[in-house]
Amino acid sequence: MPNCIAFHSYKGGTGKTTIGANFAALLAKKGYRVFLLDLDVYAPSLQTYFNEKKPKKWINDFLFGNAEVDDILMDLTPTLDNYGKSNFSSSSSSSSSSSSKDKPNGKLMAGFSNSKREEIYKLESGGKQENSKMQLLRKFILLREQLLSSHDADYIIIDTSPGIRYWSINALAVADILFLTLKMDELDIEGTKTIAQEIYSSFTRHGTKSYLLLNRVAGYCTPHGMSLNESMEESASRNSVTNIQNVGSSTIQMPKEQDQSDIINMLSKEIKMDVISSIPCYCDIQFNKREYLTVLEYPHHPFAHKINSLIENLKAAKS
Repeated sequence: MPNCIAFHSYKGGTGKTTIGANFAALLAKKGYRVFLLDLDVYAPSLQTYFNEKKPKKWINDFLFGNAEVDDILMDLTPTLDNYGKSNFSSSSSSSSSSSSKDKPNGKLMAGFSNSKREEIYKLESGGKQENSKMQLLRKFILLREQLLSSHDADYIIIDTSPGIRYWSINALAVADILFLTLKMDELDIEGTKTIAQEIYSSFTRHGTKSYLLLNRVAGYCTPHGMSLNESMEESASRNSVTNIQNVGSSTIQMPKEQDQSDIINMLSKEIKMDVISSIPCYCDIQFNKREYLTVLEYPHHPFAHKINSLIENLKAAKS
């Protein structure tokens, strides 16, 4: 059964775009037909992960009747191959090899939003009288249906704007599965509680599945001055150790794994949503000067394994 998944958050900076882009790329690498849509219309940034030139047509053009679905889709499948097939190892998960054999013709297509101020204003205001917000919503629903019926999509991945602005709600309304992404800070937790109670409850009553996706939790960090390879080699031992470690000028206090689990369970119970995955903080990714697809560039990185686990957890939740 096809899946339409929206990555959402209470506030910006939770890493939902990074997770969503890597999630889509890994699904396509595994052999699925994936369609990635940038509906973070107020600050679209998905393009930066794929180093693509400006598309001929934007999602905005389709919504306002100036383009067909095929006009706005960019084939990013070559991006998967550019990272090198030899870099992707089935050893990262026992299911990767079987998935690739069962579905060898993976595809990654994307539709991007126009970041020009006037285009953002048109979407927010509904544009001219004949292009009301309701008509724009109908067009967005049509986009989803055409991807499922005419393009045989296995997955539609939507990156949304944070908060409860108009286009965020539209994206959530057409999704089958919602990933509410948050960091473990007080402001984000409290805002997430509000969204879950006031917004998500109405969707779940009508059959939409929603999950908490925790990002940048304590448990892993690349100290200043430590290379990526060094951090990966030491990550396993540092993830479950409770002490204070000194590396150069950096000091890292690692929490007990059980303590972290207790906090996550308490949060899930309080918000009344299951946690689909908990992704530690990876500073080598967070503070890198450029955005890249870690799951393809560093397939053995702990973050890549976490994204693979997210895919497997989603399959298990559906079964």
